Amino acid sequence: MKAPQRSAAAAEQPAGLQPGDMGPTGRPLRAIPIPEPLRSHGPAQIIAMCNQKGGVGKTTSTINLGASLAEYGRRVLLVDLDPQGALSAGLGVAHHDLELTVHNLLIERKVGVDDVLMRTRVENLDLLPSNIDLSAAEIQLVNEVGRENALGRALHPILDRYDYVLIDCQPSLGLLTVNALACAEGVIIPMECEYFSLRGLALLNDTVDKVRDRLNPRLEMSGIVVTMFDPRTLHAREVMQRVVEVFGDMVYDTVINRTVRFPETSVAGEPITTWAPKSTGAEAYRALAREVIYRSTQ
Repeated sequence: MKAPQRSAAAAEQPAGLQPGDMGPTGRPLRAIPIPEPLRSHGPAQIIAMCNQKGGVGKTTSTINLGASLAEYGRRVLLVDLDPQGALSAGLGVAHHDLELTVHNLLIERKVGVDDVLMRTRVENLDLLPSNIDLSAAEIQLVNEVGRENALGRALHPILDRYDYVLIDCQPSLGLLTVNALACAEGVIIPMECEYFSLRGLALLNDTVDKVRDRLNPRLEMSGIVVTMFDPRTLHAREVMQRVVEVFGDMVYDTVINRTVRFPETSVAGEPITTWAPKSTGAEAYRALAREVIYRSTQ
C-alpha cells in the first residue's frame, strides 16, 4: 500500500509548520528527512510500546505507528502481548476464536512462530495475535528456567524478515512486560498529558533501568510520545511543559491530538492511515514514523 502523495515540505513536518517553527512541545521543530527506500530488510529492531497506566493510547499508537512504518517500505511485525487482545481486535482479527496465539508460542515448545503469524490487510504489516488465554502465561512461566527470555526465544527465528518489531505491552509491569523489555532494544512510552501519567513515568523508568542492569544491557529509552493531547486545556499544556523540562529531547516532536477518528478506526478494524488517510491523525503518525526511523539511524 503506497502512502498518499504529499509534497516534501508537508511530509517533513506537521501540517502548516516548517523546521524551526515552534512545535506543540514548545521547542523549535527539527527537520526530519523522508525515509529512503530500503534495499534489504532485517535484522529487526525490537521496540516495546510500554506504559503501566492504561488508557493512554498505547495500542492505538502501536497499530498506527506500525502501519505508518509499513507505508515507508519497512517490514513490521506487531506483537500483541496484552491478554485483552485490543491490538488484534484493532486490526480486525476475531481473536476470541483463534486456536493459536502468543500464549501457545510462549508456553508450548511444539508451537513455532510461523504457526501463529498472521498477515494483516496492510502491506508489509504482520501480526502475532493474542486473546484472554495469555492471562495464564505469567503463572505458567513462573517455574520455567529463563522465564524472562521466553518471548525473545520465540521471536528470534524471524527477526531477519523484519525491520521493526513493535510489542504492545499490557498496562502493568508484570512478567509479560519484563519479557518484552528483556528482548527489546528500545522502549517507546505513549503518555497522556495528565498528572497521573506523569507520576507513572518515574516507576516505568526505574523498571527499565532494572531490566537493563539485570537482563538486557542493550535496552534504551527510545522516546516518549504524547498522545490524546488537547491543546485547549491549561492542564495538558502544563503537563507537556513539565515532561519536556524533565525528559528533554527524549520527547518526540510529534504530538498526537485527540480526535474522534481513532475510536472509529477501532470499530473498523484497521489503522487510521488506511481508514482516514488524509486526516490529521494519520499525518501525525506518519510524522512519528519518520522520527522513529530517523532516530534509529543516528
